[in-house]
Amino acid sequence: MGFETVTRRKSKLRMALSGVSGSGKTLGALYIAYGITGDWGKIALIDTEHERARFYANREDLGTGAFLYQSMAAPFSPDRYKQMVKEGADAVGPDGVVIIDSLTHAWNAEGGVLDMKDKIASRANMNSYTAWNEAGKAQTCLVNTIFSVGCHTIVTMRSKMEYAMQTDDRGKQKPVKVGLAPVQRDDTEYEFDIVLDIGRDHIATASKDVTFLDAYGQIITPALGKTLAEWLGQGKEQPAVPTCAACNAVIAATSTRTVEQIVAGTQKESGMVMCAKCFSAWYKAKNTKPEDGAANGNP
Repeated sequence: MGFETVTRRKSKLRMALSGVSGSGKTLGALYIAYGITGDWGKIALIDTEHERARFYANREDLGTGAFLYQSMAAPFSPDRYKQMVKEGADAVGPDGVVIIDSLTHAWNAEGGVLDMKDKIASRANMNSYTAWNEAGKAQTCLVNTIFSVGCHTIVTMRSKMEYAMQTDDRGKQKPVKVGLAPVQRDDTEYEFDIVLDIGRDHIATASKDVTFLDAYGQIITPALGKTLAEWLGQGKEQPAVPTCAACNAVIAATSTRTVEQIVAGTQKESGMVMCAKCFSAWYKAKNTKPEDGAANGNP
């Protein structure tokens, strides 16, 4: 396609909130979502935290309303997350927000990626190292799904906790919970445009930001979501980006085919829009004899 002069485009929020227990991740996510939408009915929350998000419904003292809600119990498999994310996106529409509370369970809880890796490693001719190939793909596919839906998305992640001694206003030492890295795959933070770390005092600070939040250090309110919506809405309309129906990744051109050719070819042959890699795997699974270019596993 070649280089072109860069232009600013409208975009969707892709945010992660990380914090220790009791820091306010769920309420913070709800406030930001409401600030973006101005409508509690356009917020869909996926709750893996033993239905604790129900406590925030229609709270006059907190200023919350009735949002869309779905609870998730074990197993916390990436496939179940993907299904709920898509259902939530369909329910709220392109101007809505899907909240995943939390993404940590997809990593280290029953049915999560680490659990998948252990089960794969127990198979014949497999080990802990080789199992990461399949388990890692499941993690990547989940993240791709979160970013491919047409609405805003916010995820929460638990932080590893340690205690540090701090001096209070009376000059006495006391133990205080401090959050460390999020409990998720090590590189997960890099995938998001904004990562806010929330302390036990409810103050949120940005550990990663591409907007205006680099110096942010406040308690989250709906005003933050409103300001983010205004910032994200600047620029030209974002063109539709085709994604693979199998792995949810954005379809990229190959050395021999454009994105348009891949989309048209895979849809014609399989009835689905797929990336070249997934189409090749789909064709091999069909186990038919090659007759032309498409039959050779090329879209």
